[in-house]
Amino acid sequence: MPVSPAQIRAVLDEKQQQLTDFNQTMGADLQRYRKAWRALTAEPFEQIAPQLSAPSMGAHLLEPLTTVNKGVIPNAHQWANREDSLGWVKSKLSGITTFAVDGSQIFPSKDVSLPIALVQIGWFENPHAADGDYTKDIALDVLTPEDLKVGHRGDPVDRRVNIRRFEMEVQRLVDYMEACGHPERTLVLFDGSLVVTFADAFDPESQKAYVDAMVKLLQTSQRRRVPLVGYIDTSYARDVTTLLQHYDSKLKPVEAIHDAQLLGRLMKWGDRTPLLRCDREGILTHYGDQQDQVIFSYLQTSRDRPPARLEMPYWLWEAGLAAPVIDWVKAEVIVGGGYPYAIETADQTAVLQAPDRQLFYRILQEWADREDLNVQFSKKLVSKLRRR
Repeated sequence: MPVSPAQIRAVLDEKQQQLTDFNQTMGADLQRYRKAWRALTAEPFEQIAPQLSAPSMGAHLLEPLTTVNKGVIPNAHQWANREDSLGWVKSKLSGITTFAVDGSQIFPSKDVSLPIALVQIGWFENPHAADGDYTKDIALDVLTPEDLKVGHRGDPVDRRVNIRRFEMEVQRLVDYMEACGHPERTLVLFDGSLVVTFADAFDPESQKAYVDAMVKLLQTSQRRRVPLVGYIDTSYARDVTTLLQHYDSKLKPVEAIHDAQLLGRLMKWGDRTPLLRCDREGILTHYGDQQDQVIFSYLQTSRDRPPARLEMPYWLWEAGLAAPVIDWVKAEVIVGGGYPYAIETADQTAVLQAPDRQLFYRILQEWADREDLNVQFSKKLVSKLRRR
């Protein structure tokens, strides 16, 4: 039975005061945090940076604050229309190869007696050459009961699928960087954070799988000198807010406030924050020689949403490449209409939809019959396969 709009409105009316009180309290807290951020970034860099250099500060200021205005570095480029902006994009991306990977999966189903899953990754490579040529392709893997560790007590099967997808995505990026012939003219985009904090909640074996893959990616970028950016469209990281709590002891910790929410009101399209080095507690302690090698900036990529978070290896800052790489990302966002075009295209290449799921099960059914394997399919699934 569908939900009742009348009941929803009635309950919202009943709890209107609670929601209003929360909104007002949140607004006041945000103002205090924004004031602290403006004050911090107005301090002389040479004085404030050493004061905020202790471990576990959330973040450390990296970039001199001489170009900062009211907490942000203003966008240096203004265009009269989209045609002008696309001209700037061409000047930035011409001859620059962008490469992105994304993945999709079909989890084990109760409609099939055999625990089996499918993972597919897709990638998109765009050399931004005059001929407009590009490459899109896929790779897939089928996970058996042994791969899924079925029967291992307490092992969540779906997590095994997610780990395999993550490993395949990262390995494809690693392979690409290893084979890269022109690192100085290449941008590799990872759809997500380079700091796998979500794995903190997992068992040690799962944590290790995620950490090992990400450390390998960071090390490969560093060794091969291939620019790498982790793009987080909707970030709930609290590295800047943690830093501000150390800077201003009067600020009370507010779990509901995250960096992007704090910074969004201070930024116009194309503005970004100064670069900071990530110094988050938790999973980074397992990163070994890459523990202090992730830097980040927030980039305003839309006019009505919080900024995106860009994460990069520290070596890009050391090499003086962070600013031009951010411009490459900004150009990708313009082409994609608010989201990096390469990542969006990789997602479209990789995504598995309902017809793909039905095709997978039909092939599995035919293969099982041919191999004389006793694989049972539910009547509901068999009916769907016949209809399609």
